[in-house]
Amino acid sequence: MTQSEILTAIYTVLSEQMMHQHLDGFGLHSRLNEDLYLDSVLILQIFLNLELEYGLSVPEEAIAKQDIETAADLVALYEPKDTAIAVPAFALTGGTADEGVHGEAYYDIKVHCFVSCVCDGLKRRGLDHRPFYFGVWDAKFAVSDRFELLYHAPEISQEFLREWFERLYGVTVSEWYDAEKTKIENLATLLDLVENRSETGSVMVMLDMFHLPERENKFNQNPFPHYLMLQKTSDPQTWFVHDPDYRWEGEIARDKVIHAIMQPTVGGGYVFDTAGAKIPEPEDLQAFFEACFIGDTNPLVDAVRAIVKAHLDGASGVVLSGLTAAVRELPVITIRKYAYEHGFAFFWRALKLPAADFESWCEEIEALVQSLKTLHYACMKLSQTGDRALAVPVFERFDEADRLETKLKAKLAEISGVWCAQNVPAPVEVQLLKRIAG
Repeated sequence: MTQSEILTAIYTVLSEQMMHQHLDGFGLHSRLNEDLYLDSVLILQIFLNLELEYGLSVPEEAIAKQDIETAADLVALYEPKDTAIAVPAFALTGGTADEGVHGEAYYDIKVHCFVSCVCDGLKRRGLDHRPFYFGVWDAKFAVSDRFELLYHAPEISQEFLREWFERLYGVTVSEWYDAEKTKIENLATLLDLVENRSETGSVMVMLDMFHLPERENKFNQNPFPHYLMLQKTSDPQTWFVHDPDYRWEGEIARDKVIHAIMQPTVGGGYVFDTAGAKIPEPEDLQAFFEACFIGDTNPLVDAVRAIVKAHLDGASGVVLSGLTAAVRELPVITIRKYAYEHGFAFFWRALKLPAADFESWCEEIEALVQSLKTLHYACMKLSQTGDRALAVPVFERFDEADRLETKLKAKLAEISGVWCAQNVPAPVEVQLLKRIAG
């Protein structure tokens, strides 16, 4: 097919198969997220419909690519060319060039909004934030009673991370949001906190990004609970919004931000001041790693495998055609696996291990992320076609993701053990001497 024919096929898929509503100005240079409101899941649906309706397919590596930004990029995937290696789309921070794991520059991994917010102050004060990401690669998620994967749910709290941040860095993180109070009462608290924020203080709030169209919502989730930080400006009708997780800051009309905060789908907020943050004690870092590390299983892979089995078996009345919706939030959780890079980097730098070996492990991390993305696509294909024979390659992808993550965890356990042996004092055995009578 020619470029024009492929573009027409994409438009037809969007308008007829997917009934997509945001096609005004559709063209070769339309931006997929900003102009067409297409997130990673909808792009996977385009791939799937092009394959099923037109026989157009691309290699799995291309499906998992990170740099598809325009309709032209999407069309180009179907034109013959060499396949490029996927590169994570994280900004280089702390230097002007990539000097490797032992240099000052590093890729600014943003995969968890609460963690990004509290770590922002650490980085501004020159403290190493990397070890706090031990708590991210297997961070909590939920599965509903209808076997739906959820990155946000009422039973998920930030208490574990909040308590450990205080213990590690000596920074008190206080929850100002009170679930027992009304939205109006909580808003009054927020307004007071923003108005009286100290120069080094931070006011964090949860809002629904879907209702803040001025900001990028790369996952196009509705709702999309998200933490960011607020400051007042010289204009009382405008707030300065600082969003470390999306590497964005700027001014937005105060009323628009409040509208997103007041949505019934969200509720939460914290205040903290990193001015007095300290370097974590080695014993505390060891304890945090051990508290976070799940070495004998991979919770995300296990959960999605159980979701697929439930939809194949019809458990609790769910049907196979509902599998696509059930795993829709998988991409939001998948990107947390990039946190492994911060874990490896912390130990690698401390132990002065070879930089080339670190890069090899980063490739393994990338392979894990890509395997979860292709797994997601395979689940959608199984769901949309209803062809149960496609369950076989789906479960093969589960096994591959399991293998890759288990390999990463085994290496992390090894190097963390070496680091602990060198940095954590061995417990002192105190012998109790008995007084000899006589």
